[in-house]
Amino acid sequence: MAFYNSYLATYLERDVRSLINVGSLRDFERFLRACALRSANLLNKADLARDVGIAPSTANQWLLALEASGQIVLLEPWFSKRTKSIVKSPKLYLADTGLLCALLNIRDERALHEAPAVGAIWETFVLAQLRAREQRAGRLGTLFFFRDRTRELDFIVDIGGHLELFDAKWMELPVPADALNLGVVRNTVGSSRIRHAAIVCRTPHSFPLAEGMRALPVTELG
Repeated sequence: MAFYNSYLATYLERDVRSLINVGSLRDFERFLRACALRSANLLNKADLARDVGIAPSTANQWLLALEASGQIVLLEPWFSKRTKSIVKSPKLYLADTGLLCALLNIRDERALHEAPAVGAIWETFVLAQLRAREQRAGRLGTLFFFRDRTRELDFIVDIGGHLELFDAKWMELPVPADALNLGVVRNTVGSSRIRHAAIVCRTPHSFPLAEGMRALPVTELG
């Protein structure tokens, strides 16, 4: 925790001032904490600006600065000719789950397990692992999320039109019913396009769920 507090102070004092002209570092830190509270949720710039008490144009400028400095990730919705997302906004994530926990004042494992945001923290962590995997493979622009009128799926990896579907769930032993969204999205986009479909959870070992879908520990994302 001390490391992240020191990192945050250095980032605010040195990096932020070199990126943009910030009148109040305190307001910028409040803005970053507001982003942390919304990690793994759809980005709503108007809500962010209102909660921090800044202009929408300032919120947009600060989001660009956070993205440029690698503090946040904006994940775009996936769509194809066959299925179009009704969502136009990206999802907002903190890039580093350690910093996310520090900003949420989660200081130990017990606090993490008791945190109302534990599901969002886990989803943020899974995104970080997927991003690292895609970067190691030299791939860019392959990660998305899916949402239509009835279903949401946390992550789609689109590699040349072949898809991997992942749902992040803070649980150890998912059951077939937990894979409902995976199955619906797989059927919607066409099962012939799907390479893998899995719930990424805290299970120590991978195991089958239903119809080719699996429960997968985060260590086996590859």
